[in-house]
Amino acid sequence: MGEERKYNHGFFSSEVNTLAAIAETLFPPCQEENQTPKTQAVRSFMESSASELPIPDESIPEMFDTGKNCVVVVVDQNGDFVDKNGENQLWEAIGYDIDKVENVPNERPLQKGIVETLHAKDTTHLLNSLTDKGLQVTEDPRENALKIKCDALVVGSGCGGGVAAATLASAGMKVVVLEKGEYYGPTDYSPFEGPSLENLYDSGGNHPSVDGQIMILAGSTVGGGSAVNWSACIRTPEHVLREWAEDCKIPVFRSKEYGSAMDVVWKRLGVTEDCNMESLQNQVVRKGCRILGLQVETVPRNSSGDHYCGSCGYGCRRGDKKGTDRTWLVDAVNNGAIILTACKAERLMLEPNRTGTSTRKIKCLGVIAKSWNQNITRQLQIEAKVTISACGTLDTPLLMYSSRLNNPNIGRNLHLHPVTMTWGYFPDSVPDLKGKSTEGGIITSLHKVLGPDNKLQAIIETPLMGPGHFIASCPWVSGLDIKQRMLKFSRTATMLTIIRDRGSGRVHTDGQISYKLEKSDRENIRAGLRRSLRVLVAAGAVEVGTYQSDGQKLRCTGISDEELDEFLGTVSADGGPLSDVKNWTVHSSAHQMGSCRMGINEKEGAVDENGESWEAQGLFVCDASVLPSAVGFNPMITIMATAYCISKGIAARTKTSISS
Repeated sequence: MGEERKYNHGFFSSEVNTLAAIAETLFPPCQEENQTPKTQAVRSFMESSASELPIPDESIPEMFDTGKNCVVVVVDQNGDFVDKNGENQLWEAIGYDIDKVENVPNERPLQKGIVETLHAKDTTHLLNSLTDKGLQVTEDPRENALKIKCDALVVGSGCGGGVAAATLASAGMKVVVLEKGEYYGPTDYSPFEGPSLENLYDSGGNHPSVDGQIMILAGSTVGGGSAVNWSACIRTPEHVLREWAEDCKIPVFRSKEYGSAMDVVWKRLGVTEDCNMESLQNQVVRKGCRILGLQVETVPRNSSGDHYCGSCGYGCRRGDKKGTDRTWLVDAVNNGAIILTACKAERLMLEPNRTGTSTRKIKCLGVIAKSWNQNITRQLQIEAKVTISACGTLDTPLLMYSSRLNNPNIGRNLHLHPVTMTWGYFPDSVPDLKGKSTEGGIITSLHKVLGPDNKLQAIIETPLMGPGHFIASCPWVSGLDIKQRMLKFSRTATMLTIIRDRGSGRVHTDGQISYKLEKSDRENIRAGLRRSLRVLVAAGAVEVGTYQSDGQKLRCTGISDEELDEFLGTVSADGGPLSDVKNWTVHSSAHQMGSCRMGINEKEGAVDENGESWEAQGLFVCDASVLPSAVGFNPMITIMATAYCISKGIAARTKTSISS
């Protein structure tokens, strides 16, 4: 037997053959039973086998170089899998088109304040770039460090960090923003799922809990979650504010200051409450609820009423959505703030606190950071009068852990707004529901599911579902089933059931996440799933189902109310893939909160009402991790308003201490 060939991607030919055999088993050539495919594209899709591409290698580098997402990869006789426009040839079969934006704005509004450390040739180049931006920088060979001085350091640039940076910079402080992700303007965003997830999300959008029960999406780019979220702007509900103020004893949440902060945030984001044309999925919500006599609310968005973008989760290529990268951070940069990208805070610089004015035994002096650029051989020591951790609910505890802070609330009390999905298929023959599932505003409608006591159990919204996300979410039944599902992809409407979780989890020191739902959480999820299925059926779906592991679904044509009730009685969401439940469900989360929550004392919270660490003077937290519990709704406005209150307080106290 001759020597095996080893490809550039690292596989040997025997491994290639093994993977091809697996691919053939999962995605074999199929024929629709008792049906003749209507188009050549559909025929090619059904007859193709995943084994026809013997693992991407040197001869077809486009698949990895462009990151184009292929649902089932096939090649033609010439070995090509994309056409001359760079599109997957199977998209026609599944009715998928990328969001083709004409006249993408050629602008990078933060450019004058950005230092992209990945682009630096070496440490000297980075030093010069920093000094050119007006920062005080010295090189210390003994400590192998570049030392940077500023008034305020903000770690993270998302909903909390962006607001904090703008507020402190407008108060006259020299602000440095540290962001582990990279900076993208409208022309830099990709319309494809693969590179978008890799470039814009933490862990490439694939961050599971330790038991695999929940998959977590968290933004990791300049703008953080606000750059990739789905534009929903919902004010903090009154009952939540009352609970936080009265039960948690944090009065700021019922203050005029907080109400004013929400108004300021609302205005700065340019929130609009009209949508001139709704997407297929939101049409389904409205139609189904109307027929059932249920109330639907319009969801305000931080974009114009004409914003018809179904791919904002990949970054807004129209430049219409107003995340912190187009609002608060622009304000910060215009007031002299500097943003360092591709740079991760590794630990806080702490020393014993020798001031007699504080009860805190430790004082924070800044952070030690490291660029992802391997050519930057020196660490960055960023010294600041005030340090703000705004690196998100998942990363703020890790920064605390690495610095050996030991408040018992750090990493605990994690809330995730667990999301469970249902789906309904609407063929083109349904005349009053126009468009495709990937087109249009992602969230423009919302239905509240109320229990017998009129208390909120869940909310129903609609998601962004690209073909990769869709096929990854679908339960595995067979190769034929998954191909049939993909042929229905463009007219499959997905509904989200979102709950305000009472259960909680923990961010561990190694970054892993453990999480447990309470019994009431599962009951609320079940109520939301059943309601969303009723809405889908009422709207005219010919088939509905859940994403339960057994492929649970129901053909709706001609069914009686009794048959529907019987099906709904089987719907649940108990257990994840590692549980002992036979038919399990994977949940997802795009909202993470509470892992460094506010509390009236160090037993109740990791930070006080002002956002300052109970352990370290001069260390503040300004992101969703400070929220006392789950919000129950899309939390962007709540996070920003909270950050505004915290940073306004920091600015006032810093100004007072300087003047005195």
